[in-house]
Parts: sequence; C-alpha cells; structure tokens
Amino acid sequence: MMNLQLIALTAAPLTAICALVYGIYLSRKVLAAPVGNAKIAKIGAAIESGAMAYLKSQFRIITIFVAVLAGLIYLFLSPGIAATFLLGAVFSGLIGYFGMRIAVKANTRTANAAQTSLNAALQVSFGAGTVNGMLVVGLGLLGASVVYIISYALKISQGDAAVTKLATDVLVGYGFGAALLALFMRVGGGIFTKAADVGADLVGKVEKGIPEDDPRNPAVIADNVGDNVGDCAGMAADVFESYAVTIVAAMILGGSLFGLKGVVFPLLARSGAIWTSILGTFFVKAKNDQENPLNPLMRGFTISAVSAVVIFMILSVYLLGEPKAGLAAVSGLVAMMALLYITKYYTGPGEKPVVAIAKASQTGAGTNLIAGLAYGLESTLASVIVVVLAILAGYALMGFYGIGLAGMGMLATTGIIMSLDTFGPISDNAQGIVEMAGLGKKANEVTSSLDAVGNTTKALTKGFAIGSAAVAASALFATFFESTKLTAINIAHPTVFAGALLGAAIPFIFSSRLIASVGKAAAEMIEEVRRQWRTIKGIMAGTAKPDYARCVAISTVAAQRELVIPAAITILSPIIVGFALGAEALGGMLAGTIISGLLLALFMTNTGGAWDNAKKYIEDGHFGGKGSDAHKAAVVGDTVGDPLKDTSGPAINPMIKIINIVSLLLAPLLV
Repeated sequence: MMNLQLIALTAAPLTAICALVYGIYLSRKVLAAPVGNAKIAKIGAAIESGAMAYLKSQFRIITIFVAVLAGLIYLFLSPGIAATFLLGAVFSGLIGYFGMRIAVKANTRTANAAQTSLNAALQVSFGAGTVNGMLVVGLGLLGASVVYIISYALKISQGDAAVTKLATDVLVGYGFGAALLALFMRVGGGIFTKAADVGADLVGKVEKGIPEDDPRNPAVIADNVGDNVGDCAGMAADVFESYAVTIVAAMILGGSLFGLKGVVFPLLARSGAIWTSILGTFFVKAKNDQENPLNPLMRGFTISAVSAVVIFMILSVYLLGEPKAGLAAVSGLVAMMALLYITKYYTGPGEKPVVAIAKASQTGAGTNLIAGLAYGLESTLASVIVVVLAILAGYALMGFYGIGLAGMGMLATTGIIMSLDTFGPISDNAQGIVEMAGLGKKANEVTSSLDAVGNTTKALTKGFAIGSAAVAASALFATFFESTKLTAINIAHPTVFAGALLGAAIPFIFSSRLIASVGKAAAEMIEEVRRQWRTIKGIMAGTAKPDYARCVAISTVAAQRELVIPAAITILSPIIVGFALGAEALGGMLAGTIISGLLLALFMTNTGGAWDNAKKYIEDGHFGGKGSDAHKAAVVGDTVGDPLKDTSGPAINPMIKIINIVSLLLAPLLV
C-alpha cells in the first residue's frame, strides 16, 4: 500500500510538471517565429493591448469576489476548503491569462507564416493552442496532486478512509474555485466577444456592405479581441473546471468503493492520458498546401484517443484488478467522440441542416430563424441520448464510481481537444490580420482554410464541453447522495418537486440575464460605430483611422457589469433551497438544473453554430453569395445566434457544476 502511495505522490505531479514544461517549450517556439512587417505588428499590438486591458479589468472584480467568498468559507466551513478553493481559483485564472497571452502573440505569427506555407501557419497556430491544452491538463492534475500530497505529508489522519474524507472535504473546494473562475471568464468573455461581433456585423456587413475584418470598421479590433477573451480565456477556464471536477468526483467515489486504490486510479489514468495527448500533437503536420487542415488535426486526436483507451484498460486491470473500471472510462471517451460527430452534423459547413438553413434564407430572415430553431431543437435529442448512454453504461459497470469514470474518460483527451479549440480563435484572428494588412492571395488562401477548420473545431469543442459538463454534474450529483446519506429522493413529494421546478428555472433566468446584456452592449457598440462614421471624416475613404480603443472599452465595461449577478444567482440558489426546503428538495433542484441546463445549452450552442455556418455557406457563393438578400437574412440569423452559442450556452456549463459543488459543500450541514 505504501508503494501505491509513493507512486501516486510522484507519477501524477511529475507528469503535470512535464506537461507544463512542454507548454513552455512550445510557447518559446511560437514566440521565436517572426511577427512580420510593421503593419502586422501594429494590428497585433492593438488586439493584444485590448485583450490584456480587458483581463486586467475583469481580474480586479474577480479578486474581490473570490477573497470575500474564501473568507466566508474559512469562517463557516473549514480552512482546508478555503485554501483549496483559492488554489482552484488561482490555477483557473492563470490558465485564462497565459492561454490568452500566447494566443494574442500567435495570431500575428500565424498570419506571417501563412505567406510561406500551410504547414508553417498550422504549426504556429496549433502549437500555441497546445500551450493552452498543456496549461489546462498540467495545472488540473497538479492541483489535485498537491492536495493529495499535502494530506499525506501532514498525516492529517490514517488509512484509506482518511484520504477519502480529505477528498470529500477539500478537493470539492478545489473544484469550486476552478468552477467560479470559469463562470466569470465565460460570462465576461462571452458578453465582450458578442457585443463586439454583433455590433461589427450589423453595421459593417448589413448597413455598409463591407467585409467582416475591414479596418474601416471601428469595432473590428474589439471583434478580434473578443475571439481571444471568449474562445481562449473563457473556454480554457471552463474545460479546466470540468477537468478538475471530474477528477475530484472520481477520487471521492473511488475511495468509497476501492479505498486508496480507487483514489489513486484517477490520478494515474489522468497522467497516462496527458502523455497520449502529447503524443498526438507530434502527428499534426500538413503534408502540403492542398491538404485539408482538418486531416492532420484529426490524425493527432485519433492517436491520442486510441492510446488513452490502452492506458485506461492497463491501469484498470493491473491497479484495480477490475477491467470494468477501464470500460467505464472508455464508455465516456466513446460518448465524447459521438458528441463531436453529432455537433459536426448539426453545425458543420456543408452538412444537411446548415444547407437547409441557408436555403431558407432565400425567403427572408423569418424563415432562416424558423429553420435554425427547428434544427437546434432537434439536435438536443441525439446529444442527450449519448449522455444518457454514457451515464447508464458507467453506472451498469461500476455504479456511481462508473459515472465518475465516464466523466473522466470524456475528458481523457483534454490536452489535444483544447489545442484544437484555441487553434480556432488564433486562426480567426490571423485571417483578420491578413485581410487588414493586405498580405496577398497565398496568405489569404492559407488563413481562410485554417479559419474554416477553426470554426469547425470551435463548434466541436463546445459540444464536448457541454457533454462533459453534464456527465461531470451527474457524477457530482451522485457524490451529493453519498455525502447526505440519501438513497433516493421522492419526486412525488411536494418539496422535492418544487425543488426540481426551481432548479429547472435557474438556467433560463441565468441565460436571460446574459442575452439581455449582449443586446444592450451591442446596441451601444452600433451607436458608437455609427457615431464615428458620422463624425470622423475620411474613415470610409481610408484617409482617417477609427477610434478602435473606444469600442474595446464599450465591450469591456459591458462585460464587467454582468459578472456579479449571475454568480450570485448560481451560488445563493442552492443555499436558499437547501436551508429552506431540506436535503431532498436540494437533490430535486440539482436534478432539475442538470436536465434543463443540458438541454438549453445544447439547443443554444447548436442553433447558434448552425446559423453561423449557414451565413458562411452563403458567403462562399451559394444562394446568391455576399450582399444578396439571402446573405442579409443569414446575417440576422447569425446575429441572433451569436449570444446563444458564445455567451449564454457555454456559461451554463460552469453554472450547473457550481450549483452541484455548493450543494456538496452544504451537505454536512443538511444531514
């Protein structure tokens, strides 16, 4: 048993450190690539300045909120939970900061490399994305390892039961800190990016008929900044939180079933999966400029996924002596791949639903919206079936522990998945820089192909994030039952049913706040862009420069306005229900939140993604192409879908997990 302790104490943190070292190596490699000419550097500096100013402003608010909450946890729960809460929050914040920093450095270098070859540009953009991936998995595993090491070193208590109790008490705090930062980054980043995007599109494309990344649009820099704060910082913090939460749930449930071995298994399985993600990155190379960039990306992902299956099965047989544990983890990995396929079908360029929505645009914005809503609603069924099968498979194999392992399996390839996701906004920025800097036909063709694939990978990873959030929340739901000693809840009981109804309503009011904020901020952005065109003579002629900083400031202020209230709704609702109606009603609330949150998030992200690609399908020359009536109708659909797919939909992921984690922290007080 001591040897097992020592293995866990060394293998997991060493692997986490290796992941971080690999990320540092890649970041140095990316930064060593040339930026290019002065015009590229100037555009990149404007984007970087706006992105970092936004983060600085956001972190000021977050720091106050986290400090107050840590103090309350210290006073009313325990110093250990407060310490790990801060650890999770700090790690999540570091991932958002450094992940976005490398992204805004890589966009100019990708644009410059695109003048050379597809592979040169791919290596820069994917390399920078991999830095983000290594930050997520490295710090995620390191945090769980640090808590485990401290418990062992301080001899908090003796035996397997002590390790399990520690996991229940303080690893949940770690997950809470990570989840709270993810909520802030998702909410703030989502509002920023969509306020800029909607404002830039409506006045640029629709009113003036100019391209998306035209430097004459005062909102163009804010739009490019938004790609980073929403899709880099927000997504990284979101997935890190899922990564942290699933390992927490698996350690807690594994300790109850297998003792120390059950606690160690998730640590070692995650260690192995990090190595498989690193392995996959070496196979991401474009053979020539004509190859679809999606092919090398999928090669790397496939190698990583298959290798993870092998690692899971070996550890389950030789560590636990129970192959079913490996199969439960594999079921999660298979479910994740199925979710990626479903998301691709409903949102991918050229797929049947996207083409149908584009075709419907020929008869106006109304029919575009109707078609998009219909396909978005339809998409939830297949995705939910996959999540249900993953939960049932995990439970059939290993009970509640199997559900935790299924969630862990879904996130097995997080390292390379995050590489694919961050690659998207970097490529998007690079395409805009190429257009604004006028880098020529070859560079435009290369970045256009990367950007098209990047839109696909961003859509795929959103489906991955939502599905993993649902399974992670289900694992936490199971842990709540363990902590409260409840064996079941009676939905026929009025208080339980009331709790379920309240829980189901929360994602709706939460989403309402965020969508309304995007609408108000976008209206401010539109008025500002119109004002500049009226008052700054020569912008449209190219003889005067727009005030980009003013548009960045509008998005920044709008993002900060909305941070506190959604967080307060998320944290206070389980506290109020738990103390007012009891543990069973709180269990009903958790069920209602998970169910409605999953369905609503799937609907919003898939609908928004389909509207976006329907617009792009028309812009590629179908149904009249750019400037046609169909295109104008599709822009309206994309505008409606923007806050759904990039703000409220993704923000539901951390919201449902925070509600579950807060309920877990309350559990001892409700028994």
